[in-house]
Amino acid sequence: MAKGILGKKIGMTQIFKEDGLLVPVTVIDVKPNIVLQKKTIENDGYTAIQLGYEDKPERLANKPETGHVAKANTNPKRFVKEIVGTEMNDLTIGQEVKANIFKEGEIVDVTGTSKGKGYQGVIKRYNFHRGPMSHGSKYHRGIGSLGSVDPARIKKGKKMPGRMGGEQVTVQNLEVVKIDIERNVMLIKGNVPGPRNSYVVITNGIKAKNPAVNPDALI
Repeated sequence: MAKGILGKKIGMTQIFKEDGLLVPVTVIDVKPNIVLQKKTIENDGYTAIQLGYEDKPERLANKPETGHVAKANTNPKRFVKEIVGTEMNDLTIGQEVKANIFKEGEIVDVTGTSKGKGYQGVIKRYNFHRGPMSHGSKYHRGIGSLGSVDPARIKKGKKMPGRMGGEQVTVQNLEVVKIDIERNVMLIKGNVPGPRNSYVVITNGIKAKNPAVNPDALI
């Protein structure tokens, strides 16, 4: 992870490319991020840039948070994350980071919080097979054998019914289809984790074979 930006998922739509190909895209609002802090190896043991996205009223921020953002001469932020790496080291505290750090056609990874689905059984949660649905089966959507040799306990890690969703999920190798700097919008091919109006982190693809780099955007 070397460069990235914070944003908010607006929803999905579709666009046509110049060759007439229909492409489903996710619309992400990427208003300019503010550099709140720089982590260094000397002080923190690693190198990173802390970004803040979307202002929030000062009445909702505590004193430590207000003092922290005051160093960057900005307002308290609703979403704060660190981008680990050295590629954005040239940025200064208080500087804006816009979507033009990426290029159209570049491969990115998007991290968000998946939709919460509540308490679910093992068929939906882990794709277990169901039992026979015929009359007299007495076993349809149950969890089945717990497979424990010791009847006094269940082994740690056993897949069982429980709360599903609401977890951090990263979808890799997504293509940046279009970037609109004037509207602060980025269109990414396919779907990204989370419901509408949820916060996401967009970083360069760590598994991309030929990631495009736009060094002019960091000047």
